[in-house]
Amino acid sequence: MYVIMGSTGNTGKPIALALLNAGKKVRAISRDKSKVKELVDKGAEPAVGEISDANFLTKAFEGATVVYAMIPPNFKTDNYRGYQNQIVESIAKAIEKSGVKYAVTLSSVGAHLPEKAGVVQGLGDFEQRLNKIKDLNVLHLRPTYFMENTLGQVGMIKMMGFMGSPVKADLKFPIVATKDIAEVAAKKLLSLDFKGTGNVHYILGPRDVTYNEIAQVFGKAISKPDLKYMEASYQDAKFGMMQGWGVTENVADAMNEFVKSMNEGKVLSDTKRTPANTTPTSLEEFAHVFAHVYQHS
Repeated sequence: MYVIMGSTGNTGKPIALALLNAGKKVRAISRDKSKVKELVDKGAEPAVGEISDANFLTKAFEGATVVYAMIPPNFKTDNYRGYQNQIVESIAKAIEKSGVKYAVTLSSVGAHLPEKAGVVQGLGDFEQRLNKIKDLNVLHLRPTYFMENTLGQVGMIKMMGFMGSPVKADLKFPIVATKDIAEVAAKKLLSLDFKGTGNVHYILGPRDVTYNEIAQVFGKAISKPDLKYMEASYQDAKFGMMQGWGVTENVADAMNEFVKSMNEGKVLSDTKRTPANTTPTSLEEFAHVFAHVYQHS
């Protein structure tokens, strides 16, 4: 039995589908049974409940060969790291009580940082907590910046005519499509080719890019070849996140802290590109997704 957390999300759903297609038994965790209907129709067993409830998760994990564990974002909390650690403890207790022997987690670049990691700080806590569980074999996936994160720029382009964020315009960083993360995760879940704790696998996309390059590629895709990227101040970005996205001040500050560490080279200081952590979906391919969202929003 394969238990998938976040089974309706960008990584969890394609992972669940890949496992079902491989003939595996899948238990799909969700807060809403209607949202996992497609997976249930394909043979998945639903597990409906709140992941903050360790008793629910323990029952959901029972009989599992391996768990895909992740912390869904919560942009309405006034204590993002506290929220993350609440879910971490629920997952850890459920693993300990159910006797699960294998886990693959969705972590992130920057999880190695002892401080100033912002929204990723709790993922570092996640890794450390699971690494302490006796007899657990755990692999932490550390994907880089999601290509899907750029979809939040659609509204800005339509309103302001440019892309913008506090990420330095000329900062080169790896960027990855979530479908590639799911493909890597599914392979690891099927192979279980890891033992013990402290195992880390980076997922870095096909190449490093800058936001200037992203604007150029996306501009071409949406018939705005002169589209520019504007580097925003942290204060302006905070205001934009709170007003435009409706996140709390605590979440906006945590996002800014992560970006600041990214701009300073800290977030990616532990990464080294190799054939094993390079994935295929290019920015040019994802630009078709961006264009579709832009045209239909």
